[in-house]
Amino acid sequence: MSVHFENGVLLLTTPRTSYSAYLGDDDIPIHTHWGARITVDDAAYLARTTAARLAGEWTSFRSAANGHEEYPLDGRLQFGRSALSLAYGDVRSTEWAFVDHLVHDDRDLELIFDARGVRVSLHYRMYDDSDVIDRWVVARNESDSAVDVHRLDSAAWVLPEQASYRMSTLTGRWAAETRLGRSELAEGRFVVESRRGITSHHVNPWIALDDGTATEETGEVYSAALHWSGSWRMLAQRELDEPVQVLFGWGHENFGPRGLEPGEELVTPVTSGLFTSGGFGTASRAWHAYALEHVLPRATEIRPVLFNSWEATGFDVDEASQVALATQAADLGCELFVLDDGWFGRRTDDRTGLGDWSVNPDRFPNGLQPLISKVHALGMGFGLWVEPEMVNPDSDLYRAHPDWVYHFEGREPAQLRNQLVLNLARPDVAAWALEQLDSLLTANDLQFVKWDMNRPFADTGWPAEPSRQGRIWFDHVTAVYGIIDALRARHPGVAIEACSGGGARVDLGIMARTDQFWTSDNTDALDRRYIQHGFSQVYPARTMSCWVTDVPTFINKRNVPLTYRFHVAMAGVLGIGGDLAEWSPAELTLARELIAEYKDIRHVVQHGSQYRLGEPGRSASAVQYVTADRQESVVLVYQEAQQYDSAPRPLRLQGLDPEAAYRFEDSVVSGAFLMAHGLSLTLVGDYASLLIQLRSG
Repeated sequence: MSVHFENGVLLLTTPRTSYSAYLGDDDIPIHTHWGARITVDDAAYLARTTAARLAGEWTSFRSAANGHEEYPLDGRLQFGRSALSLAYGDVRSTEWAFVDHLVHDDRDLELIFDARGVRVSLHYRMYDDSDVIDRWVVARNESDSAVDVHRLDSAAWVLPEQASYRMSTLTGRWAAETRLGRSELAEGRFVVESRRGITSHHVNPWIALDDGTATEETGEVYSAALHWSGSWRMLAQRELDEPVQVLFGWGHENFGPRGLEPGEELVTPVTSGLFTSGGFGTASRAWHAYALEHVLPRATEIRPVLFNSWEATGFDVDEASQVALATQAADLGCELFVLDDGWFGRRTDDRTGLGDWSVNPDRFPNGLQPLISKVHALGMGFGLWVEPEMVNPDSDLYRAHPDWVYHFEGREPAQLRNQLVLNLARPDVAAWALEQLDSLLTANDLQFVKWDMNRPFADTGWPAEPSRQGRIWFDHVTAVYGIIDALRARHPGVAIEACSGGGARVDLGIMARTDQFWTSDNTDALDRRYIQHGFSQVYPARTMSCWVTDVPTFINKRNVPLTYRFHVAMAGVLGIGGDLAEWSPAELTLARELIAEYKDIRHVVQHGSQYRLGEPGRSASAVQYVTADRQESVVLVYQEAQQYDSAPRPLRLQGLDPEAAYRFEDSVVSGAFLMAHGLSLTLVGDYASLLIQLRSG
């Protein structure tokens, strides 16, 4: 790992890759390389030859630098979309001059530019154990006048010129998140974005690009992700005979502008980029390792088996019913009991009480602590569901502060799920939310909080501060981050699950301050196979909360065997969400056995390297986990539907020590055999599954 910047030539070196650029005309950094490692001399050669090539491309209809810029500006000869767009009074055109560069600890590089009184710093960070490169931008207004920020992306990622490009994305909707899709990237501009104020169910802030030939195990893959939990935009632009340039940053198209006052500084979220040469699987494992080592707090912890009350009792909660559920959950082996919605205010349905974060005295006349103490006595931790960014119009909070929600003067704000969004961009509202949550955690001995958000933004007005309306899309998210960061500092023993109606807030930004994600409200095991397959492209199993719930599911009324449901949920952080009072003695016995089995393997699942052995579908496929020392492996095999009387093909494993002898069931075979020939499987019927443990030594 090293940073080199000399004579305007930049070279970043990670353990296995290099990244280079140079300062071109008008002090615009021009990208030259991202891929296999190169030398300082190679980078200097690329700078000379690229500059000569671009200088020789004469035309009056385009700038030769377009598509090659490390950070394209809105103005002068930039005809593509820009990463930075500033307006100075009535003039919306950006230009800058290079000022200096700073290197910190031989891993951080800062390139400093002056954009007519706005100091713009491009930041790069590397790691000695990862090929991921972090990039972000800091803009500080050092002038005497306000400047409007129309666009301030975190980075532009430039890919090498090649004949074709294929883009991988994670798209979907509520109850169908993170569905992996791949398509050719044609000439023109391709945009995916969230306009909802949250990360969104509909598209996740991650992309991967290859030349169309990469597989799970082979091929060069370029990928990038954004550490942000609000509205965002990814724009890929490609023109004939030019490389692909990918702009990644906060804020959707035409979100603002956001004013930048004199002396004010705006720090973009980080975008991280990764080049790998071992296919999509290698890229995923690199993302997982990066997330566990550099993003997720307390990543080495083992997450407990959770029970959540929602599907059992809904809003109909009280101390007696929850103690009964907790007793059954503890008997199964659950380690954390979470009381979901309905415990506060006058919250008897989804129309009332949201925003009134005091314990319902009719349901819990002595407060929550008696219930918490009984749960603790059963050997489990205790958690609560909250939704602090929302309010019902039928609540004491809204009656007292109707101006605290996003709205336009003289218009009735639109409701979704009978609720409105609190304006956390207002410092007084953010301070109120922090005080409410801090008081709740101080008064009750909690170990877990499920932070939910069940609707997107709408009517994003701020009548009391119309000049600050453009700040909503940025300042709301940073307020959420600030609240969570403060709670973690004051209550370090409390874990937090990020949830937004399922997986609408799954991203590296919220991961940096929480402990796990609620992956989707859809707990149907077959659908979850596809959701979890996409999720695993970038996010590790240690962060993926997966529940076993009742059948038929409320989503699609499908009936799936209990063992299959457990095996799907055991691919991440296992949880239980069913009405245990309705489970048969046989089901309870099986659940108890499978939870015990999960506890035996979860250190491998939550912290091992993950290998996807095939894709969800009609034929058998699997997810494999291998410990860092390659002494243990867990394989979860799934067969959704059997055709004819055909048996699955041998399943070739990956990541094992070829010299080691692995024991499983009554057999001992070599790692080389398991990777070359594979496991012989017996799976009969639909929704059949197996859990296989392998140990060496």
